[in-house]
Amino acid sequence: MNSPTSLTGAHLRTYKAIFHHPAGHNIAWADVHALFREMGSLDVEPNGNLKAARNGKTLVLQPNHDKQVETTDEIVALRHFLGGPETPTAPVAKANYDWLLVIDHHEARIFRSEEKGTQGVLVNPPNPEHYFRHTHNSREFNRGQEKPEPNSFFEPVAAALAGAKRILIFGSGTGSGSEMEQFISWLKEHNHEASKRIVGSIVIDSHHMTNGELLAKARTFYENAVPSSS
Repeated sequence: MNSPTSLTGAHLRTYKAIFHHPAGHNIAWADVHALFREMGSLDVEPNGNLKAARNGKTLVLQPNHDKQVETTDEIVALRHFLGGPETPTAPVAKANYDWLLVIDHHEARIFRSEEKGTQGVLVNPPNPEHYFRHTHNSREFNRGQEKPEPNSFFEPVAAALAGAKRILIFGSGTGSGSEMEQFISWLKEHNHEASKRIVGSIVIDSHHMTNGELLAKARTFYENAVPSSS
């Protein structure tokens, strides 16, 4: 993850610590809050919680200033909130190219597999408050319990992939709890023609893979795949 050029000093050190691999657990929440103020905004809600906002994303935190970030899940959540393009857009995929979709409960990232060094296109769920929508034991995060409507998330993802020659999907988890499986089922029902262009779906741990590693894995898959007949 490239650091934003605007960050210096303590803010830059905190940012790098959040994206360091393997994940560390010596990051103070006070430093995280300061970074949020530098990169976006951090406001106190009437109930005392802290609400961070950046690039259309929001993240609600409980007001604990003394502790450190404790779990890998918290680190991953911070990465999702801070990561992605500075100005997220969702252009339509160009025809006659092979594309990679990396999708989970937090976001969808779309890459042209032939390109190296790409940052990808970021497609967010409609209500950023619903990113962290599964019950979690962390006392630091306040995550919603309700899922957004599938159409409101999957439609823009499908639109961004319109015209793709072949589509490879990476996702985490299996079965009904997998956003990848839900998207594939949704696409078969709502856009059967596009669903036929899916040539593979692979379960991976994308949280611990760089964009370069994801694209390398996609290129290896496409190199060994049967060419599309269309």
